[in-house]
Amino acid sequence: MAYEDIIYETGDGRATVMINRPERLNAFRMKTIIEMGDALERAADDESVGVVILTGAGERAFCVGGDVADPTRTAAEKRHLHTLSHRVANAIRNNGKPVIAKVRGYCIGGGNELNVMCDLTLSGESGRFGQAGPKIGSAPLWWGCQMMPAVVGEKKAREILFLVRQYDAYEAMEMGLVNKVVPDDQLDDLVDEWCDEILRKSPQGLRLAKIAMNTATDALYSSVQHGLELVALNHVYGPEPKEGIASFQEKRPADWRKFREGEGPDPATPSIAQAKKEAAKKPAARKPAAKKAAPKTAAKATAAKATAAKKAAAKKPAAKKAAPRMTSATKGSTGGPKATTRRTAR
Repeated sequence: MAYEDIIYETGDGRATVMINRPERLNAFRMKTIIEMGDALERAADDESVGVVILTGAGERAFCVGGDVADPTRTAAEKRHLHTLSHRVANAIRNNGKPVIAKVRGYCIGGGNELNVMCDLTLSGESGRFGQAGPKIGSAPLWWGCQMMPAVVGEKKAREILFLVRQYDAYEAMEMGLVNKVVPDDQLDDLVDEWCDEILRKSPQGLRLAKIAMNTATDALYSSVQHGLELVALNHVYGPEPKEGIASFQEKRPADWRKFREGEGPDPATPSIAQAKKEAAKKPAARKPAAKKAAPKTAAKATAAKATAAKKAAAKKPAAKKAAPRMTSATKGSTGGPKATTRRTAR
């Protein structure tokens, strides 16, 4: 099969499946999903391949999910896409070989669902992770809602899926969405290092370990099947996806008030979180600079010196007066007590 939307390469025990739509941030359309399923199945059946790398072309994105610029239009198209999506998911989860997601840039929506399906995730510092479903009137039911609690825990999964926030690579590593983060220019070397370590292990041992670890989440397959069927109906016939996709295409905030009897925040008003971010970006008000003293003229300088000299003189202690000299007339004949207080001239 000739590929248009992906690049498939094998060698040195590795198979690389690269989504090759960088101009669309590696968003996938139906053709992309068909080609990905075919390539991943080829990698699973190739006995020379011991590890699979799933990645996206360019530096800006791993994958941002379905391409809303080219959405499926009818229920038949949507249901067919979901059948193809099962093929991709099964080729990742059931091929018996470790699959590594190599992430640079955005890993959003269906791209992050691909991420949670993979066995391991290695990310550059540019990695940015999150879901998009409720933001466009849908939900991530292609293993996103089903696998997220198993990957990050119940409470964190609900935060990711309800608030639809985005997280940087280090935040994603802390919560368990990513195994390791390095600077982007070191990511290729890190992937090679991990692949080398995996290829030094028993192929059958790796297969058995993967099958055993998938046992619990394999039981969620029926939830995925039912969820995708409901998403197909909602996407085609529901009014909320129409508003969500239209708002995205028109680059405006979606207005969900019409679905809550007019209640809720005005989409034109920044959210509390946005307002806080904007306030934090504003530079602090500068204090007015102290006025500099005007330079003194020569006359003023002379007067100032004279004033300083007077002050210095005033601070000196006054000289003590000499005590008056006493004569015999002012003393008693025996030098005793004074006979008179009258002073005589010397």
